[in-house]
Amino acid sequence: MSAALSEIDIRILVALQEDSRLTVQELADRVGTSPSSCWRRLKSLEETGVIRRYTALVDPKAASVGECVFAHVTLDRHSAETAAVFIDAVRKRPEVLECYAVSGDADYLLRVAVRAIADYNRFLEEFVFQLPFQVRIRSNFALKEIKFETALPLGGGA
Repeated sequence: MSAALSEIDIRILVALQEDSRLTVQELADRVGTSPSSCWRRLKSLEETGVIRRYTALVDPKAASVGECVFAHVTLDRHSAETAAVFIDAVRKRPEVLECYAVSGDADYLLRVAVRAIADYNRFLEEFVFQLPFQVRIRSNFALKEIKFETALPLGGGA
């Protein structure tokens, strides 16, 4: 990945974070460059992994997946093998939207999206309780979404 992004690259990223469906022409107009230069920069940002992918943000409530649970997971054994098994298992679970190795009391923090509390219970039974080692899990259910943002604070403006 590129160490330094140019001002134009940042403007491209800011514009795409606002609307990833912009055409190259629209994007070029927004950032103040030619379409060919914009296309080259865009391809470079994709090839170097700065742009991971393009996606649609689906409203969880509208899609009936409105329960958000933050699970603080602590493994009973701290070995590379145990961590690898856990990480591999997490990556296979579609309801786990995010997983971070964290500092503090827990080893991992998961953001889990489910339709209902019963589905989270099923997740625990089918996933957590089936792991070949002991796991301590502390779950926090989101009561209300205060802020949700996917755009990184890159500065600059489109």
